[in-house]
Amino acid sequence: MLDYNQPIDRAGPETQQQRPQAGFNVLELVNLLWRRKIAIAAAALLGATLAVAVGKSVTPRYTATAQLYVDPRELQLVDRELTPRAQDVSGMAMVVESQARLITSNSVLLQVIQQAGLDKDPEFGGGGDARSLMSSLLGLIGVRPPAPSAAEKKEVQLAALDALNRHITIRKTEKSFIVDIEVWSTDPAKAAMLANTLTSAYLAESRNSQASAARRATNDLSGRLKELRERLRAAETTLATYKAQNNFVGTQDALISDQQLSASNQRLSAARAATMDAQARLDQIEASRRTAADAGANSEALQSPTIANLRAQYADARKKYAEQAGELGPRHPALRQTEKQVEDLKRTINEEIDRFAQSAKNDLTRARDFEASLNRALEAQKRQSVQLSQAAVRLRELEREADASRDVYQSFLKRSRETQEQETLNTSAARVIGEATVPQRRSFPPAMSMFAMIGFVFGALAAASWFVAAEFLLAGATAPAAPTPARRERAQAPQASRAPEPPRAPEIAPPAQAPRAPEFAQALPEISAPSLQPEMDDNALIGKPLIARLQEADVIHTLGAILATGGGVDLTRLGWPTLRPGFPLTTLLNAWRDMRVTVSRRAGGKAMPVIALVGAGETIGRSVTALNFALAAARDGARVLMIDADYQAHPFSNKIGRPGKTEPSKLGWLSIGSKAAREIKTVNGISVLPAAESDAGKATDAIRKAIEQARAAGGYDLVILDGPVTPLDAGSRKLLDDADALVAVLPTSLDINDGLEEILNTLGRAERKLTGVVLDELTPATQARQRGRQYA
Repeated sequence: MLDYNQPIDRAGPETQQQRPQAGFNVLELVNLLWRRKIAIAAAALLGATLAVAVGKSVTPRYTATAQLYVDPRELQLVDRELTPRAQDVSGMAMVVESQARLITSNSVLLQVIQQAGLDKDPEFGGGGDARSLMSSLLGLIGVRPPAPSAAEKKEVQLAALDALNRHITIRKTEKSFIVDIEVWSTDPAKAAMLANTLTSAYLAESRNSQASAARRATNDLSGRLKELRERLRAAETTLATYKAQNNFVGTQDALISDQQLSASNQRLSAARAATMDAQARLDQIEASRRTAADAGANSEALQSPTIANLRAQYADARKKYAEQAGELGPRHPALRQTEKQVEDLKRTINEEIDRFAQSAKNDLTRARDFEASLNRALEAQKRQSVQLSQAAVRLRELEREADASRDVYQSFLKRSRETQEQETLNTSAARVIGEATVPQRRSFPPAMSMFAMIGFVFGALAAASWFVAAEFLLAGATAPAAPTPARRERAQAPQASRAPEPPRAPEIAPPAQAPRAPEFAQALPEISAPSLQPEMDDNALIGKPLIARLQEADVIHTLGAILATGGGVDLTRLGWPTLRPGFPLTTLLNAWRDMRVTVSRRAGGKAMPVIALVGAGETIGRSVTALNFALAAARDGARVLMIDADYQAHPFSNKIGRPGKTEPSKLGWLSIGSKAAREIKTVNGISVLPAAESDAGKATDAIRKAIEQARAAGGYDLVILDGPVTPLDAGSRKLLDDADALVAVLPTSLDINDGLEEILNTLGRAERKLTGVVLDELTPATQARQRGRQYA
């Protein structure tokens, strides 16, 4: 078994290192400089004066800065550009670098020299003032000075170009398209004017280069248009002549012969269908006439109004004959007349049907003749189409040549018009984002205060160095003072480094009623609790579990049966001792805060850590401690879910589940297997899941499922398990494996060492999750005395 009386010491005692002895005597050096302080101060002032004089004699420079935004992704005003664009980052950076170099090109700088008249500025190598003065003097005596030659003008421009190059600095900001143009001059207004003139000249040069490129492309394309036009005209003339010679007449989509052939084929199909329809109609009429059935039972007869009238008369005559046959004898004249009338009507109907049959025969003959004529015309058109198909081979070849010539000519003509319009378009995305302003401060030399400071420091250092060299090197100073005696070494106590304990509970005093309190005070167990996730940091120190004392002074007793409220479940009105209100900085609360902080650190960033309170002996003490632990967390603003994991005794569930006292919340959505074990909302900011009425395995699975649902929903900050009860079974060990930390509850009314050893033996490998120990010093119920207690 581990020895819990001594903390774990992973770092050995540090060895005391001797301080190295100094190589020279600092005190003598300080004394030397102090004796020469007046001379050093005088040298420093002299140096400052000389530095200021030098700064005043230097010609000041003023630097003006203009900012350009050079975007390589130029404006896409037309579909096709003359110059390809950079697509990747390196290509864009090269484009910006090239544009930055273009700013200082000779063509741009010569425009600046011409616009600003720098060839006459003495600062840039010109002799404008002297030449003007000489011209004025010669003009007074009537002599005109000779005009400068072209070579002299060229030389002056080159000198000004070289001087302007030295006055310009181009800076490109890293990872951007911003280019800073810095121009310095002895005149601040001139510096700003030159910077702005340079940006304008660059933008003008960029536009001119684009227009020049478009103009060259237009000239090259226009030179080819005449030849392409003549080639297209010759191809179209040849195609038209061939069509006229071979009778290729038609619309743009198809030839007339093809259209006629298609139309004849459709008419022939329709004629064949009409012939088949006439044949079928005749066959139906003939079949009805041959059968003994009614000959008029066909569609033509039924649709004929004449036959319909005759059949109506026939029906009336038959009806009349039937009436007379019942009243008159067979030889009666009226009956004979009616019988003759019936026969005449029947014969008339048959004659009408014969006319229908003869009409169907005539229709069939006409349809057959029309089909034969269409068939002969189609055969003639087919022969003509075959002849045209043989001639169409050459026709298609001529059409392809004409189409190719037409496409090339149209593309050249369109591109020529596009490039001609691009001459007047400015597709460059470069623009001025910051014009140069007249600088208010000079860029060189620095301020006179800086010159004075530098001269003062260098003068003092020079004088001090001179005096030190004269004292130690030239005058043969005495040897360095002997090193100071070594400090007396401090004795190393061979005691192990103690693990950090909670500052609010440095010493645990035994309770007065505990029979073995002196033994506990002499040998208080210090439990090693390694990290809950050892794979993350195997070399981390294993800290001792934090210790808290739950005393009578920390709680107040309530009479739950008398003072129970009806406005909701109040966990401080259950009749158990609960934390005193209004004391947020007690030793117990601070110790429990440290435990929760340790659990959050060891939980590895989990949103809802799980803390299980386990104990030995009576379960009522563990449940009271778990309740107060949850109340302390809720008092600090945490959203707490408390689950009764004691499926055997479940004292906490029995306490809050008395008939008529509490009811499950209708808003609760968590449950652990039964309707009675549904979530209960309390007025203390704590949600309670009572114990489920089932065996150990089902209860454990239900609790684990409820924890997963609460963690997925994200409605709580902390889960506190009241239990599981010892000794542990398989289901209880699963709960301990899912828990992020364990807190042991030890009643001081029993032997603390034995109880702690029993808990450690029961936990097994879960001992590494032990974060804290709560010493329950509340008086047991069997020894309770009502005298001296406070009730609320």
